[in-house]
Amino acid sequence: MRGGQTHRRGADAACSIEVDDLPDGVIVADERGRVVALNRAASRLTGAGPHAVVGKLFPDVLPFRDNDGRDWWKWLDAYGGLRTRSRQPECSLYLPGGQELLVAARFVRRPERGGDVVRVVVTLRDAAARARLERSRADLVSTVAHELRSPLTSVKGFTATLLAKWGRFTDDQKRVMLETVNADADRVTRLITELLDVSRIESGRLQIHRQVVDIPGRARKIIAGRVAAGEPEDRFVLETPGDLPEMWLDQDKIDQILGNLLENAVRHGRGTVTIVVEPVEWGVAVSVRDQGEGVAPELASRVFRQFWRGNGRRRGGTGLGLFIVKGLVEAHGGTIIVQRAPGGGAEFRFTMPAGTPDFA
Repeated sequence: MRGGQTHRRGADAACSIEVDDLPDGVIVADERGRVVALNRAASRLTGAGPHAVVGKLFPDVLPFRDNDGRDWWKWLDAYGGLRTRSRQPECSLYLPGGQELLVAARFVRRPERGGDVVRVVVTLRDAAARARLERSRADLVSTVAHELRSPLTSVKGFTATLLAKWGRFTDDQKRVMLETVNADADRVTRLITELLDVSRIESGRLQIHRQVVDIPGRARKIIAGRVAAGEPEDRFVLETPGDLPEMWLDQDKIDQILGNLLENAVRHGRGTVTIVVEPVEWGVAVSVRDQGEGVAPELASRVFRQFWRGNGRRRGGTGLGLFIVKGLVEAHGGTIIVQRAPGGGAEFRFTMPAGTPDFA
């Protein structure tokens, strides 16, 4: 029994954390509204050190106000109101200097149901993070609207024209119009697929279905597709130095990775596009190289972000392709980098670990 008690005490100690370890700001006020604790994150967000805050009334040292200039602590009325209240939902508040914070509160009661408030725990978050998220969502909506408008306008226009004047067109004219409609429908489908991939990557719901994959074989298939679409065959070179280990990967996602990287090299690069598939210590490395301008070192950290389109120039595409590539590579347990290719231009190099179905 004594050993079991010792084990539980050890587990409790292992599970306990200090308030300074928390990523969000935390401020605790006692039953009289005096600050009794303020963690490091809260000090950083408010600019107030513990020595200037602890022991003093909350509204005197942390005068939060809402959008209308009202005193937050006063309208919060932490120690009054209904005894069933347990929390105050997060809202935007402002410090006297104009800094915006996201603030929420929890009321600790004794007894827990209907008792007096003995402690108020206030959490703080930087509103800039939410602003960045909102900007990202606004960018996404804007991008989707822009990318959908053109193909849908084309589909609608050609379809309406064919329906209204079918008999006036020759078979060749009809074929051209229907081929355009088909291509634009494919464009919309690709955009929707990209958006679904982004959603799965961000939510951690991306599933990997592993099987033995011949990476050089998949690369040859992607190249053949580009050539069939009109690219010169001599623009692509595939190199496979060394014997490759057996690779258990998601074939569809490998095709997507290779396809996106080739699309990026063709769209943003110049000259020959070289794919090198080679063994490394713990798996296989795949490099996709072009002979264009390359990626400036200061931009390397931004390449895999959403909506990156290359040196600030819009050259087609949604700017989601490389973000998706990174997510797919990492979902396999791999890594990806961008660097300068040996002959100039950009080199995207991803490494996949060798493994078996059990590894997945």
